[in-house]
Amino acid sequence: MKKYRKVLIFILVIIIGFFLNKQLQLSSYLTKSNSFEPIINFILNNYLLSIFLYLTFAIIGSSVLALPGVTFAVVASGLFGPWLGSVYCLVGVTIGSVLSFLLSRYLLKDSVKELVKKNKRLYNIIFQIDPKKEMLILMITRLLPIFPFNLQNFAYGITNIPIVKYTIGTFIFMIPGIITFSMVTEGIIVRENRNSMFFPVLLAITFMVAIGVYLYKKYKILTIREQNER
Repeated sequence: MKKYRKVLIFILVIIIGFFLNKQLQLSSYLTKSNSFEPIINFILNNYLLSIFLYLTFAIIGSSVLALPGVTFAVVASGLFGPWLGSVYCLVGVTIGSVLSFLLSRYLLKDSVKELVKKNKRLYNIIFQIDPKKEMLILMITRLLPIFPFNLQNFAYGITNIPIVKYTIGTFIFMIPGIITFSMVTEGIIVRENRNSMFFPVLLAITFMVAIGVYLYKKYKILTIREQNER
């Protein structure tokens, strides 16, 4: 139970957030405020430029600034809607993740290794990578929120995983999380969609985390079995 405390806290925070928003109508301050009109008008009149600016923010924010991964999905959904926002977020964050990977591999190897050592859970799974399990481990670390998003981007750079495999895996395995957080943002901003989205989003988050936990446990069992066979 203690191992998955952060996962349970993460799910609990989402539930509490929806509950407080429903009771206190916190999102009404966003939907009723006129302060967003200039931003909306700017996007409508400069759509391609807006995409470029967002992608720049996502790339720099996910690599150099090391902002939390959820930030980019929330901003993208708020600006472009949940579906297009998810696409732009996925592209921007994938590029940012690859940039972090390259910085780590060729410039910051020693510094990153010291940082990763401080996170024992991430260190133990990242540096026991068997080439046959690289995609499995990448899937686990992308699905489970117990592994810091930005730190793992740099951490993979000091492993032997090929950049092509890392890029493809990162792109694919971030899709569930990005779509989920985009839908959460849409549900908060658009009142009409709020009630209809609550349970599907909660179910998606629970399913995503459950799959991650299952794969993580499967990985540990396989690792222990292989160690006993040696």
